[in-house]
Amino acid sequence: MAAAANRHFSALQRRTFLSDCGMGITGLALGSLLQQDGVSRASEDAAWSPPTGKPMFEPAAKSVVWIFLSGGYSQLETFDPKPALNKYAGKTFQETPFEDPLKSPVHDKRSRSVIEKVREKYAKIYPMQIGWKKHGESGIEISDWLPHMASCVDDMCFVRNMWTTDNDHAAENQIHTGRHKLDETQPSVGAWVTYGLGSLNENLPQFLVLGGPTRSDTRASFDSYYLGQKYSGIPLGVGSKNPLPYGSRSADILAEEQRNEFELGGKLNRLAAVEYPEDESVRARIRSYELAFRMQTAVPEAVSLDSETRETQQLYGLDDANTKVAGQRMLAARRLVERGVRFVHVYPSPYGVWDSHKALRMNHGTQTAKIDKPVAGLLKDLKRRGLLDSTLVVFCTEFGRTPAVEERSGGTDGRDHHPHGFTVWFAGAGIKRGYIHGSTDELGFHADGDGHYITDIHATVLNRMGLDGRRLEVPGRKRLDIDHGQPITDIFA
Repeated sequence: MAAAANRHFSALQRRTFLSDCGMGITGLALGSLLQQDGVSRASEDAAWSPPTGKPMFEPAAKSVVWIFLSGGYSQLETFDPKPALNKYAGKTFQETPFEDPLKSPVHDKRSRSVIEKVREKYAKIYPMQIGWKKHGESGIEISDWLPHMASCVDDMCFVRNMWTTDNDHAAENQIHTGRHKLDETQPSVGAWVTYGLGSLNENLPQFLVLGGPTRSDTRASFDSYYLGQKYSGIPLGVGSKNPLPYGSRSADILAEEQRNEFELGGKLNRLAAVEYPEDESVRARIRSYELAFRMQTAVPEAVSLDSETRETQQLYGLDDANTKVAGQRMLAARRLVERGVRFVHVYPSPYGVWDSHKALRMNHGTQTAKIDKPVAGLLKDLKRRGLLDSTLVVFCTEFGRTPAVEERSGGTDGRDHHPHGFTVWFAGAGIKRGYIHGSTDELGFHADGDGHYITDIHATVLNRMGLDGRRLEVPGRKRLDIDHGQPITDIFA
């Protein structure tokens, strides 16, 4: 009996060693394969089994393009214009006929700082810094800074009553994970999608990140934490000769030499599979090496934009230095979902550039000019290729900007952070088109009614992908009810 026990223990050690080695080589990109081969396990609890890699119910979408603008764009100068700001400019909130939003019972509830309970409160109304018009058959009002997106308004769905609780820039991670910086970290929304679904293209990772991380402390926005590293987003360079770090063959190794190495590794693993027929990790490892080899060709091809027509490149603004960077990332996102990547997280702008404490007019005028045409180009291109029906596009930021002028240090022309009410929009698979859901008050301060905490966005994304977040629970990792959120069903087509 002792000998049998030792043999069993040795087999377990060998299995663990093989798993650790293989995961270290290509684990980030191979989640779907390992999961499909039964290696991915968060617990040995017999009452629980991991996702099957298939939707739990009929999905509306196959892929997600998640566009995030870092720094906090103003809902007022983009998608939720408020004429009352011009009418009462220069007056305090108390001098208007409206309820003072600073005295609202939800004010402190939706404002939680890491270093203090609330930020300084400003009450002097700052007027709109740009005009706006109604567009499309839906007549939705859009800022004059966004003429290209305005031309797509009948394909977009605006949620104007979002709120969050972090009034500092850790809110960038919060909108992706659902948790405040002072709370336990959770996996990102992209990781949950990746964890719940199998791959549509076994030559490419399921979760790719373009333009990020914008800083080392924003990696939580696409990390997977306790789900396992293989479900994290993988940064991909666009416009680079080496788009996937460590994903290309070394210059001193010939393709034939590398192929021979993979074949030898495959033979050794197949011999091990004969010796240990019940070791599913060995079979997964064989497939993982094969995928790593295929990725060397598939990844560069997927982000090679030179093969696109001149007209398509111009649609995204690649012919203009001002829009080229964002345009490249948006076009690459289309190419990736076209090839079956499940979740593409795009940062079209650098870290914090929308943070307009001062000179909002100059800031937003400059930044909108860089991203407006590329984002609209993505929507138009997806639609004309028939991909918008199977792709969910989410456009968001970490919080909005206050309707009052920020007077800190004598400021006269900017807006402070504003978690109490802001706007995001959706487009594509299973979403109403040319539609507005929710609102903020007359001054654009508070989300009306209960509004939507940011995990409602997550629940909406999971639902459109055919997943129920409450059924993705992992043993030993109890999530809060607010972590799951509620799908915003009113916006479903």
